[in-house]
Amino acid sequence: MPELPEVETVANGLNERVAGDTIVSVWLGEKPEPLKSPPDLIAETLKTKKISKVHRIGKTVVFELAGGDQFLVHLGMTGRLLVNDADVALPPHTHAVLHLKSGREVRFIDPRRFGRVSVDRGYAGPGAEPLKIGIDEFIALFRGRKTPIKSALLNQKLLHGVGNIYADESLHRAGIRPTKHAGRLTRVELERLQKALKAVLQHAIKLGGSSVSDYVDADGMRGFFQLEHRVYLRTGDPCLTCKTPVKRVLVAGRGTHYCPSCQR
Repeated sequence: MPELPEVETVANGLNERVAGDTIVSVWLGEKPEPLKSPPDLIAETLKTKKISKVHRIGKTVVFELAGGDQFLVHLGMTGRLLVNDADVALPPHTHAVLHLKSGREVRFIDPRRFGRVSVDRGYAGPGAEPLKIGIDEFIALFRGRKTPIKSALLNQKLLHGVGNIYADESLHRAGIRPTKHAGRLTRVELERLQKALKAVLQHAIKLGGSSVSDYVDADGMRGFFQLEHRVYLRTGDPCLTCKTPVKRVLVAGRGTHYCPSCQR
């Protein structure tokens, strides 16, 4: 599932291409699963609206529309948002098309139909923004929590946007074992974790995200951060820091990768 860097990359690409354009009409597919808002409401809300900007909130791509309405797209596991000329054939599994005044189209494609599209006003996301949160607020999120720190990082009501890849990579860089209870981490450990988390997310955005499955950006291009993963999906491979084999365990049902020597 695309995480913060992948969604940021998609949103930035869309913003460059369609901000300032106007939605002339909307086509929605017959499959009900991707439509979180009623189809008539989506079409009526978007029609004739100018796209002010496109940005990311958590793991959601947000189209800000003139007048204050928002078009929200959650990519799910296999969702894609692509900008194409109208004469390019629609690919299979297309569930929504925004026809733009410029003659281009924004297309939402999702083979597995776990993605969602909806309209809203004032959407701000479920949790704090990892790239903007201050250290004291960051520490307060985990105070007294008995859950493993990996689980806490994945809790979107605490920090929205962080998923499996970047939780594993940040914990490795911070030298913290993913199974350690969040509430037992010291201030020094949490300061290391916040610094590592921000650095990993920012570097991943710079490299266009991680393409380990279906993810591509708004141009259909894959990301490159997967080439710099230190532990994620590297079970049994030597740790890039100390050469100890990377281990995999389940934390809250999620595959979790860590170095038993570097992370304590």
